[in-house]
Amino acid sequence: MIERIRSLPQCAGIYQYLDAKGRILYIGKAKNLSKRVKSYFNLTPTLSPKTTLSLRIQKMLSETVALHTILVDNEHDALILENSLIKQLRPKYNILLRDDKTYPYLYVDMEDKYPRFDLTRKIIKGKSIRYFGPYSSGARDILDSLYELLTLVQKKSCLNSKKACLFYQMGQCLAPCEFEVERETYLQFVRQGIEFINNKKLLIRTLEKKMEGYSEQLRFEEALVLRDRCERIGKSELKSRIDLASTEAFDIFAIATDANRGCVVRIFIRDGKIVSGSHDFFVLNEAFSLDEAYERAIIGFYGTQKPPIIAPILTAHPFESREWIQEHLTLLFEKKSTIDTPQRGKKKELIELALINANELLRTPKTQNETLLEAIKALCQLEKIPFRVEIFDNSHHGGSATVGAMVVYENAAFEKTSYRTYHLHERDEYGQMREMLQRRIEGFESNPPPDLWVLDGGETLRTLALDLLASNGIHLEVVAISKEKIDAKAHRAKGSARDILHITDTTLRLESSDKRLQWFQLLRDEAHRSALTFHKKSKLKLDRHSKLLAVNGITMPKIYKLLEYFGTFEAIAKSDFETLCDLIGTKDAKNIQNYYTSEESK
Repeated sequence: MIERIRSLPQCAGIYQYLDAKGRILYIGKAKNLSKRVKSYFNLTPTLSPKTTLSLRIQKMLSETVALHTILVDNEHDALILENSLIKQLRPKYNILLRDDKTYPYLYVDMEDKYPRFDLTRKIIKGKSIRYFGPYSSGARDILDSLYELLTLVQKKSCLNSKKACLFYQMGQCLAPCEFEVERETYLQFVRQGIEFINNKKLLIRTLEKKMEGYSEQLRFEEALVLRDRCERIGKSELKSRIDLASTEAFDIFAIATDANRGCVVRIFIRDGKIVSGSHDFFVLNEAFSLDEAYERAIIGFYGTQKPPIIAPILTAHPFESREWIQEHLTLLFEKKSTIDTPQRGKKKELIELALINANELLRTPKTQNETLLEAIKALCQLEKIPFRVEIFDNSHHGGSATVGAMVVYENAAFEKTSYRTYHLHERDEYGQMREMLQRRIEGFESNPPPDLWVLDGGETLRTLALDLLASNGIHLEVVAISKEKIDAKAHRAKGSARDILHITDTTLRLESSDKRLQWFQLLRDEAHRSALTFHKKSKLKLDRHSKLLAVNGITMPKIYKLLEYFGTFEAIAKSDFETLCDLIGTKDAKNIQNYYTSEESK
């Protein structure tokens, strides 16, 4: 390794430190690979970490036995590649922040004859579009409130109907689709909507007044909806006495840490006022660096898409790669990006507000879920607390309608928008799990891996998952859960099942009352439910299509052959004649095309 370090080129690139098992410990970038890597080590008389480094960094370097590098053309490419590799490969000592989601904006196109408010996460084409946000929460509630309080065109399709609808009869729309409505009259409601967006207190007071009206009319369910909406809108607003007395806009990032974890707070200033804020916690590792934390937070927030509103960035601390990030964002935004750490004045007060919030969040007591996850980390000897978990299961019936499901658990709840289902081709359960996991691994670039995988199965499937991950250079921990067997049969007694947990080189048998076992059972059962539900839908579709195709002389073996090749019946319907002929012959190919042609004409 010492000769490898001595021969490093003096150009931009990525460096990776690996341990004795070939696992990636740390990924870094450098304008000058040779200079950067040599700054970590003494090369004489023997290779050793420099004593001037922090004890955390020295510990990481003491585990390093190999070095890999990737050369790139420039510093910008190095930054992009580093960020992508960290998300995909999850090195042990890099900081991992799970904030890759884009925040929504409210917008209105003032060029429209009758403008409407709507949500967007990207730039909308148009010269007279006004954006408001971003909103970490409450955006949908604000939008719904505007249409609750103002007689705006309620739906995009309304103007094409040429006839007043129920919204007009309810007094929620002026019905410009049927009646002549002066544009200036309509714009008064649009301007009122903009005032509501910019003044959440006014919006909440107006909603509360309407809520009281519902209560007096004994319309309690509608009043309850407005009450909950007011609470969510109120929570999205940070309280501050700071008045910039200007129309300035800023994106603020502040990071605070304690002994075990860190908190990154984001505050968004628009027109001199705080429009929203958000925060995320992350676990500190042995090689924690505040410089890297700011880099991950900013890169993770802006991603690779130009935001609708571009604002100067303020950070609570200076950080090493500030110029690199500025250059990257300048290319992304297509205009000059600035990152500053203010030392005085109103901007400094905003920074202090963000730090106060970050430190206060760190002092909040841990939730029951956090305490449970820490206990699971200790039980299963995990390197990280499993804040985000992906759980896998498959389902089939006699080898037909074979499917798999992945469910996602995060923030003490199942994140159903992240669920995935798979049509599988393999006939045995081992092959099915391998197929499903491999497809998930292939998607890590666009959808980064979680903190933990949980499989419905035993040690064989756990080993399979680890081998697949290792062959792709990814370190991700895996736990499998299998049912306890009594007399060679799975024990399914509700409330007393003692399922077996398969972890590193051992198995765990916990009491059925153990909260840690119940947590794993909850995850496994949700994955099983999702897989079974998808299997039933697929089986019904298979049965329906099979019966109809059988009428046209297509046998079940040929149907399975087609499904194995095309994946779905929709793909079979859209397939070309030549491919069908190659698979099942000319006669059956004609029958299939005739069948789907007749179906389309119905």
